[in-house]
Amino acid sequence: MIKKSSTMKTQPKADAPAAEVTPHVTTPVVGIGASAGGLAAFEAFFSGMPDDVASGLAFVLVQHLAPDHKSLLTEIIRRYTSMQVFEVEDGMKVEPNCAYIIPPNRDMAYLDGKLQLIEPAAPRGQRMPIDFFFRSLALGLNEVAIGVVLSGTGSDGTLGIRAIKKAGGMVIAQTPASCEYDGMPRNAIATGLVDYDLPPSEMAAQIFTYVARTVSSPLHTAPAPKLINDDALHTIFIMLHARTGHDFSQYKPSTIQRRIERRMALNQIATQDDYIRYLQQNATETDALFRDLLIGVTGFFRDPDAFTALEKEVIPRLFANKPSGSLVRIWSTGCSSGEEAYSFAILMQEHLERVRERYVVQIFATDIDSNAIATARSGLYPASIAEDISPERLARFFTAEADGNVYRIHKTIRDMLVFSEQNVIKDPPFSKLDCIVCRNLLIYMGGDLQRKLIPLFHYALNPGGFLFLGTSETVGDFGDLFTTIDRKLKLYQRKDTLHDRHHVAMGRFLPPRPTLETPYPRSAIKEIDPAKLPLRELTEQALLKQFAPAGVLVNARGDILYFHGRTGQYLEPSPGEAGVSNILKMAREGLRRGLSTTLHKAHSTGKTHRSKGLRIKSNSGFISVNITTCPVTAGSIAHGFPMYLVILEAAPQSDRDTAQTAGPAETGGHIDGLPINRDVDIEILRQELLAKEEYLQTAIEELETSNEELKSSNEEMQAINEELQSSNEELETSKEELQSVNEELATVNAELQNKLADLSQTNNDMSNLLSGTGIATVFVDLQLRLLRFTPAATRIINLIQVDIGRPVGHIASNMVGYTSMVADVQSVLETLVPKELDVRTEEGKWYTMRIQPYRTIENVIEGAVITFVDITEMKKSHELLQEAHDQLRLVGVVRDSQDAIAALNMRGDIISWNPSAQRLFGWSEEEALTMNIQEMTAEENREHELETIRSVAAGSMVQYETIRLNKEGQSIPILLTATFLVNNSGSIYAMAVTQRVTQGRIQA
Repeated sequence: MIKKSSTMKTQPKADAPAAEVTPHVTTPVVGIGASAGGLAAFEAFFSGMPDDVASGLAFVLVQHLAPDHKSLLTEIIRRYTSMQVFEVEDGMKVEPNCAYIIPPNRDMAYLDGKLQLIEPAAPRGQRMPIDFFFRSLALGLNEVAIGVVLSGTGSDGTLGIRAIKKAGGMVIAQTPASCEYDGMPRNAIATGLVDYDLPPSEMAAQIFTYVARTVSSPLHTAPAPKLINDDALHTIFIMLHARTGHDFSQYKPSTIQRRIERRMALNQIATQDDYIRYLQQNATETDALFRDLLIGVTGFFRDPDAFTALEKEVIPRLFANKPSGSLVRIWSTGCSSGEEAYSFAILMQEHLERVRERYVVQIFATDIDSNAIATARSGLYPASIAEDISPERLARFFTAEADGNVYRIHKTIRDMLVFSEQNVIKDPPFSKLDCIVCRNLLIYMGGDLQRKLIPLFHYALNPGGFLFLGTSETVGDFGDLFTTIDRKLKLYQRKDTLHDRHHVAMGRFLPPRPTLETPYPRSAIKEIDPAKLPLRELTEQALLKQFAPAGVLVNARGDILYFHGRTGQYLEPSPGEAGVSNILKMAREGLRRGLSTTLHKAHSTGKTHRSKGLRIKSNSGFISVNITTCPVTAGSIAHGFPMYLVILEAAPQSDRDTAQTAGPAETGGHIDGLPINRDVDIEILRQELLAKEEYLQTAIEELETSNEELKSSNEEMQAINEELQSSNEELETSKEELQSVNEELATVNAELQNKLADLSQTNNDMSNLLSGTGIATVFVDLQLRLLRFTPAATRIINLIQVDIGRPVGHIASNMVGYTSMVADVQSVLETLVPKELDVRTEEGKWYTMRIQPYRTIENVIEGAVITFVDITEMKKSHELLQEAHDQLRLVGVVRDSQDAIAALNMRGDIISWNPSAQRLFGWSEEEALTMNIQEMTAEENREHELETIRSVAAGSMVQYETIRLNKEGQSIPILLTATFLVNNSGSIYAMAVTQRVTQGRIQA
């Protein structure tokens, strides 16, 4: 297998000219669906696949992914397989030995060897991407399609595996015990369609074995040769018939052949003889083969165009000629799990709501698969049916269960249907039907069986009744029995022809249906001359009219279904409103008790009962009548309720005289022309008394029977109620079903856990780097919650490990005078412009705080980074430099000022002297610094100068005019401004004196 795959893949393009004759090759595709917990299952699946085996298969992974989260699945799967792994792009071609991953927020389909991406139509939480892909896989690949259902919650994939099995493909589910979430595998296994339930690590080997046996080469080029001959098929049919009671000998051989070959491949059996022995030794394999032969792919409103035509053209005509309150009967054959029958019922209910009239709709839905019937009866379907049903109908006719993954059909729709297990081939059909739905059942049957069923459907339909077939089915050679309403959608209407009876009666004169043990040749069908049958029927009818007694066909209550012969002398219409005719109400005087008694006995015992010599009053007097009541078994089965034939005939003379005794009798005149015999009268009265006692006893028995039936019904209802309560409790306490969003979160969480494991070493390195630099660093997210921090940050902000996740604004800091951290970080996140400022801690240390956005590799902002760099020494140096700078600047101001400026201490000593003072007063700076201010003040002003110094020391600024003496002793009038000087501690240590010659002096 490996060599073929390699050769085929590397063939040179020089052979291209022969492309027209090159067979079309198809790569077998394994569709793998998973949801929550699927990541671990994917890893186990690919880890169990041998690296040195070129399987020739393509693997497509479909997982429930968060629509707004980038998937890491592609990167993760690459670690566990040597195959090429791709995230699917629209229109990507499927190649062997490759794995393809569905991207987030997309549905995916397989079409013509390519993967097509589609924008999801369903809202989040209702998407079924696995079902969607599996269905497309089944349509595109048939028996080469393989479906795998892995861990997950809900029921996604359940409908998809039905499609794959229908196409003849293979289905595997993960064993629930090995799942993190077992909802999806359990729902898949519950369908009975799963070929294997295995741990993920063992699946690949089983798939390789299956493909090697079912496909002629790794690239499927031609169907496998026929493995089963006719004799072996006949033997298998006998074994199936003995085990299940169903005969498949008249089904299409090609379909049976494919199913048997598939079972042989699944069980790794090479020859037909080995498989027959395997069937003989394993009854479970016989059951599995039976289930495979009965695979029914159905769905709600499948083929929407057909149901639209049904709704518009057929259903209104079913009620057109029926009065309000009438019964409409429909038969859905091969109903499988009931979706199609329920679809028909929904259309009927919608029509009844539109016309606003009351009718009784009864739909008989039958199938030979007991498991499918059980599913249909429950009325529970997976949430994936939302893809086939409009939201309006889903809301009106379905109720979501508590877990949200299952829908239950409404009781109003459920009450329309009667589900039963029936074999349409051998069991009696229903009759008096208004419509028969038989879709995709005939395509599995051989031509002989189809030719038998079509006339049977014609017989079961009322005149003008409708037949609804599948898109690949027709009425064949019986076009004279049906009128075509829509040839494309296969809608037919029953014809009433002169040869109807001939077609119906024909089955009675044909040899018995062939069995497995006694088949008959086809030539046996032609032994009957159809042209002679109508004459024979006419003869039989004439004889019946001449010699058959009067009879009435009734049900168990006595309601009359059919009159035969002349019954007027025994029955007459009862007075009052006309309604359903009842034989007990129509019985003439003297007949009712006998009718009631024999009918009750026939119903209770199931045997024929007679009553002889009843005297009833007719128009011409009293007559004696014999009554015979017998059950009609065949009719009861066909119509679904018990039926009885009441035969009324005049009593012969021997029965009339049974009441007369042999002894002498006294006569006393005549009454109504009959002689009066007192002994006879007494005997007649005695018989009437006995009859009344018997009638009373019968009534009592009927009452007791009714009471017992009511008790039994009550017990059954109680049992059903208990079962429903138990089911409700189980559903409420179930842990396996989760919402779709939870599945997506679980998937994302699993991916992130793998990613975190890969990044753990990098994070450790970064943590050591940050710790080693001594730079305090704090990381916050977009919501300003603390993500992580370095140890150095705890000296600035009061952080401990449990603060991670808290908003940074809730954490106390040691920074003095800085309270706008939250606003600054938020501003940086909004503007993406970094911010930098200096802050001081309570310890007196200074830090440069830098706030900048946190950018990912993909240039996505996911928060902010706050760093603190210690600049205490730098700050001190800066302050010293600033102080020196300020002093130099002040010196320059004082030096360059045109006013005489001097600084005095609190004793009046001159401590500063600028050049202008030297020019004004004549003393140099060196001379002035040794002087006291009093030496420049006239003696009469010295006391005033001392007061001025005290005022300045008290915190006042003083401005006044005074007289100063220069070096030559000359008086100079000046305007003096004095102010105090304060040191860092806030104490006054000196005062500054600005002296300017007054204007008057200058002018002088």
